[in-house]
Amino acid sequence: ATGKADPNYVLGLCYMDARRYDDARHAFAAQYGFGGDSAAGYLVTARMLLRREYLPVSKTFAQKAIELDPTLPLAHELLGEIALVGNHLDEAITELEMERAHNPLEGSVYDRLGDAYVRAGKYDEAQRSLQEAVLLEPNATGPLILLGKAMLKKNDPLAAATYLERAVQMDPANYMTHSLLGQAYRAMGRQDDASRENATAQKLQGETEPKLESPK
Repeated sequence: ATGKADPNYVLGLCYMDARRYDDARHAFAAQYGFGGDSAAGYLVTARMLLRREYLPVSKTFAQKAIELDPTLPLAHELLGEIALVGNHLDEAITELEMERAHNPLEGSVYDRLGDAYVRAGKYDEAQRSLQEAVLLEPNATGPLILLGKAMLKKNDPLAAATYLERAVQMDPANYMTHSLLGQAYRAMGRQDDASRENATAQKLQGETEPKLESPK
């Protein structure tokens, strides 16, 4: 029947929560038809572990995947993501640059690399990487929002507004985009536009926050 979770996936999650990581790996690998001890089996399990924030074992499994297959696509990206979660920016940049060299057409790598460079204060590198992400992923708003952040940091509010206006057109419901666009307009002296964007951001943020039930 459609809509049912794969039993191997459910089993894998149970093993993961019981800290039986090798059993989890065999279950996830079986779900995807990979060998339990294969590089792909280790990598898919590392991805699941990262989702559940089991960071040290996720990192160990991703490293094991690379040891078994040094050219495995997205393994270095996953290590970069794990490093980003821990705010280890130099390590994240190193891993993501390695992924980019192996896997030059994967847009998400440029997006995450741009994020790492923005956080590290390397705005020129961030801009270059994020512009490449936009070319590879024209329907993604993430790189445009990060470009807006980077250009604000570079004191170029006009360029920031250009990217953020595109992001708003694509996804009008993201409060972060409106908030950043408000900053860009304020820096350009467009106070009315800034006020409008900030009001929109606050309204959207209020809508996304969980509501407390009022007593009956």
